[in-house]
Amino acid sequence: MVKSFMPKTLAEALKICDEHDVCPIAGGTDLMVRNHQSAGILPTFTKDMLFIKNIDELTVLEKKDMHLIIGANITLNRLLNWENTPQILHLALQEMAAPAIRNMGTIAGNICNASPAGDTLPPLYALDAIVCLKSIAGERELPIREFILGPGKTALKENELLTAIKIPIGDNNINFYKKAAMRKAAAISKVSIAMTAKKEKDKIVNIAIAIGAVGPTVVRLAEAEDMFIKNNENTGKVLPDIYDVYDRQIKPIDDIRSTAKYRKQVAMNLLHYVYEKCIK
Repeated sequence: MVKSFMPKTLAEALKICDEHDVCPIAGGTDLMVRNHQSAGILPTFTKDMLFIKNIDELTVLEKKDMHLIIGANITLNRLLNWENTPQILHLALQEMAAPAIRNMGTIAGNICNASPAGDTLPPLYALDAIVCLKSIAGERELPIREFILGPGKTALKENELLTAIKIPIGDNNINFYKKAAMRKAAAISKVSIAMTAKKEKDKIVNIAIAIGAVGPTVVRLAEAEDMFIKNNENTGKVLPDIYDVYDRQIKPIDDIRSTAKYRKQVAMNLLHYVYEKCIK
């Protein structure tokens, strides 16, 4: 029989994680879908459930030491309406799900779900986000690219909780986000791309591009970004080589939402648009 735990403090929650095999749940918008049964039948969970929504320590939302700190209980809607949310993440949140889902779902849940099509993941990869993990034995931090290992797989240990997300405060002044899906809202991505860059005196001095739903994890290629920055004065000559780097690494799949061929073509089209239009 599945048990339910409802701790009121982080210390209590970590103790439960250490003593029981539990599934943490905040908003539950991903977990309820993942464990969905036929209509009229309650979702099936195989682990005891750890409800973390009442833990005040996980509701932090602040600027601190050159980082934005987003607690694990912060909903997507609250983040959408926070004045300090990075523009590239704000653009993604605007197109994510429906208001009712955004009022319940959390960005931490979107990360831990580890779907290659997760809407917040490309912006978080582009922003060099860091996840904060805690257990009764201590705490550690991982770049999001090291935390997400594959579809539905993360580096979270069984006795750990993701407690917060840290985003370095930057000064990029060009941002672009695009999501290709069946509808304009409340739809899962076929392909998505997030780009953030800094332009100084007509020169791009920093750029980050991340593409979702075209591989087991979000694709961000430092090699391609470095090639562009180092050849700022002659981008026309180096762009074919940059596109070739992406072409080799973008490896989508066929599924019920789209085909690998479509995803590859759309991803390459978006990359051409970003490099040749957005950052000119």
